[in-house]
Amino acid sequence: MKQTFIELTGKTLLDVVNEGEIDFKELHDAGVCGDSILRINKYGEIELRCRGHWMLVGGLIGNFEERLMKLTGLDWSH
Repeated sequence: MKQTFIELTGKTLLDVVNEGEIDFKELHDAGVCGDSILRINKYGEIELRCRGHWMLVGGLIGNFEERLMKLTGLDWSH
């Protein structure tokens, strides 16, 4: 079974997350900035696009799917 994701920028991620949901310092320390390319899977895992690979940098909790789709205008893709 293929993993499904929604891609977004670091700036959009800031609009998606609820207060206290993730540690912004950890994201920043991992290299996430406003122009970063990220993807979130259906389990809420956040991955940062790096040169040649994706790096796990955090996760969302709660009802993030609706927020994610509403703010990005995207649906899950393979």
